[in-house]
Amino acid sequence: MAVYKPPRIPSTEITDKGVWENRRKFIKRAIGLGLVAGGAGALALGAREQMPEERRKQKIPDVRSTDFGQGLDPTAYEHITSYNNFYEFGTSKQVAESAVSLKTRPWTVEVSGECEKPGVLDIERVLSSFPQEERIYRLRCVEAWSMVVPWVGVPLADLLKTFAPTSRAKYVAFETLYDPRQMPGQKRAVMDWPYREGLRIDEAMHPLTLMATGLYGEVLPNQNGAPLRLVVPWKYGFKSIKSIVKIQFMDRQPLATWNMMQPSEYGFYSNVNPQVSHPRWSQRRHRVIGAGLFAEKEETLMFNGYGDEVGALYNGMDLRKYF
Repeated sequence: MAVYKPPRIPSTEITDKGVWENRRKFIKRAIGLGLVAGGAGALALGAREQMPEERRKQKIPDVRSTDFGQGLDPTAYEHITSYNNFYEFGTSKQVAESAVSLKTRPWTVEVSGECEKPGVLDIERVLSSFPQEERIYRLRCVEAWSMVVPWVGVPLADLLKTFAPTSRAKYVAFETLYDPRQMPGQKRAVMDWPYREGLRIDEAMHPLTLMATGLYGEVLPNQNGAPLRLVVPWKYGFKSIKSIVKIQFMDRQPLATWNMMQPSEYGFYSNVNPQVSHPRWSQRRHRVIGAGLFAEKEETLMFNGYGDEVGALYNGMDLRKYF
């Protein structure tokens, strides 16, 4: 498979955070007048202010700019951090206040299974020993909404290779922290906790797959999956598991939470595919968070627009069957 060379968009071309922070009062007033919205969800997210100054996140030093994301317009920070699916903190989209209870330092990830060097990933080691890259990716939710996020992180393959997976490693399993004291949503039986996800080994090792440590140049806010969150841009967002504490190399397909709960609605692969509708809604179009009240829905691209890079992973597979 040819090496992917994404087009370039320098960090200097992303909207400066100070600019859109100064627009917050205007946006709040406009929402109050019904002038700005991206559907019912966007009305809800606009109704609350951005994080207080004391809860702003620290900058990640020495972030390397990359060529990922040319031509994409990043979603405003206030939307990315105020419109979140994270059931560990509640079933609404506004979970930022509940997520304050999560303590992200110290933080380690246990790595085990079919590898020669099982061990532990420490968040401080990830931040200090691996070059941090900025990558601007589309994010498409299975609920038919989308964002564009300027992630900071490390190619997942770079992390996984340090544990020397063996030839028996066909899949990689991930698990979220289970601690109802810190994650109050886990006190409710809305899911079989802890949250689990998985990828084939070639998906996990693909150059696009990222272990995110931040966004907009800052460490990840809790509600966005701090301190370590998977990002697989050609799959629906629920595959990008948050607050990871376990990684396991496996010789068989691992458990995946939504696939276990509702296999007819959420497949293991869950590649973005406008040709395969969710049983309860079409996936052909999606609304863009923050686009405005009168913005038309956009057409959904196969593999979320990353088909040239990842299509070969699924050659010979019936994509209608392997949703």
